[in-house]
Amino acid sequence: MNHESGRYKTFSRRSFLLAGGQGLLLTGLAARLYYLQIVEADRYRTLADENRISLRLLAPPRGLILDRHGNRIADNSQNYRVLVIPEQTKGPGDRVTESVARTLDDLGRLIPLDDFDRQRILREIGRKREFVPVTVAENLTWEEFSRLNVHSPDLPGVVPDVGETRRYPMGSAVSHVVGYVAPVSEDDGGDDPLLDLPGFRVGRAGIEREADLALRGTAGASHVEVNAHGRVIRELERKEGQPGQDIVLSIDAELQEFAARRLDGESAGAVVLDIRTGDVLAMTSTPSFEPDAFSFGMSQNDWDALVTNPRKPLLNKAVSGQYPPGSTYKMIVALAALEAGVAHPGHRVYCNGETELGDRKFHCWKREGHGDMAMAQALEQSCDVYFYDLALRTGIDKISEMSRRFGLGTVQDLGLGVERPGLIPTRDWKLARIGEPWQAGETLITGIGQGFVLTTPLQLAVMTAMIANGGLHVAPRLVLPPAEAQAAADVGGDVDPA
Repeated sequence: MNHESGRYKTFSRRSFLLAGGQGLLLTGLAARLYYLQIVEADRYRTLADENRISLRLLAPPRGLILDRHGNRIADNSQNYRVLVIPEQTKGPGDRVTESVARTLDDLGRLIPLDDFDRQRILREIGRKREFVPVTVAENLTWEEFSRLNVHSPDLPGVVPDVGETRRYPMGSAVSHVVGYVAPVSEDDGGDDPLLDLPGFRVGRAGIEREADLALRGTAGASHVEVNAHGRVIRELERKEGQPGQDIVLSIDAELQEFAARRLDGESAGAVVLDIRTGDVLAMTSTPSFEPDAFSFGMSQNDWDALVTNPRKPLLNKAVSGQYPPGSTYKMIVALAALEAGVAHPGHRVYCNGETELGDRKFHCWKREGHGDMAMAQALEQSCDVYFYDLALRTGIDKISEMSRRFGLGTVQDLGLGVERPGLIPTRDWKLARIGEPWQAGETLITGIGQGFVLTTPLQLAVMTAMIANGGLHVAPRLVLPPAEAQAAADVGGDVDPA
């Protein structure tokens, strides 16, 4: 009896301990569930949404580039293109590169694809995740695009698409001002996610490059539901991007095209300024290039032809070309002589066709000479002998000082990023650069814009504008603020170019 009673008490005690342990476990589990489902509910709901919803960027329309009257210099047009999504080309056991290569073989029977295109596509696929679309070809004709759409059900992973491409209605007439855009390259840095979008382009030269961030605009967003592998299931929300900012230039499109026609066939640069405001009404450089070629895709042979052309079609000669100013510089020499008091408008020099300095003779362009010349006549006839005399009387330092006051020897910044300063020599410059003292003969040839002196066409336009407006400072500009752009459009073409 006592034995049975002891066994019962032991069993009851163990049952009580077991029940107590289970109660503690259930209480802990309930507390944990309460913490996760009630206290931390918002946090885990957010994490779950982040895993389920993916944000995809949408490229915004690139901003327009307009002339002073609102004419389009750069705009956008529809671009029929084809993309490939690498992961969707795979079959069971396939490697991505092999499946994409087979897909490119099939596409090559529908649209032109050369070895360079294939290498570019495979290289880009290697740099991106398998579900990220890669551009195969752009700017397809309607016939090519239609053919792709007909065959797309038989081409897994191939996506016919409509995007935008940059277009330049004025073509080569404005290429050095506007520049061009081109696809993102492997060397492009930065953390802007737009650079990873298929077909996205960035500015490579001119205003397109210098104002690239403003022209890009703000990306839109597409919220899509994805599975655990990142594959899109459906689109939940879509917000289009904010178009890029429009850029208004001081250029007059009609005058720009006229200047380009006048220089056609030459290797030259030209600038037309409004002498009151400094607005660049026209700026052209020849020979030029077609900016559309960079948007539509340029072959390696075409690129090689541009960079090896001895006439340098990619160089903006108007702001980057540095050349001896020649007789245009004689106005600066005359002003320096007048201010220095070494000559006056009635100062006369007899030109017999040459000037002797030491044992050297310096000739006038007119071998028989101009005869007796006053300052106005010497400027009109561009008499070299007269300005040999003024240069020697004035001295290189005063000539250099006057040159800089009229904008020579300094960068005239138009916001293109390629403007050059030219060269206005001084005694100190030659001693530091060449290690030799300045010679009188060098002053003499500087007087006719030769020797060391170098200027750009833009600098000469600024100099001439300042002379024409009575010596008032002129700061050239190429981009107009919106309010002034509207005012210029209202006024029309009533300007005083120099």
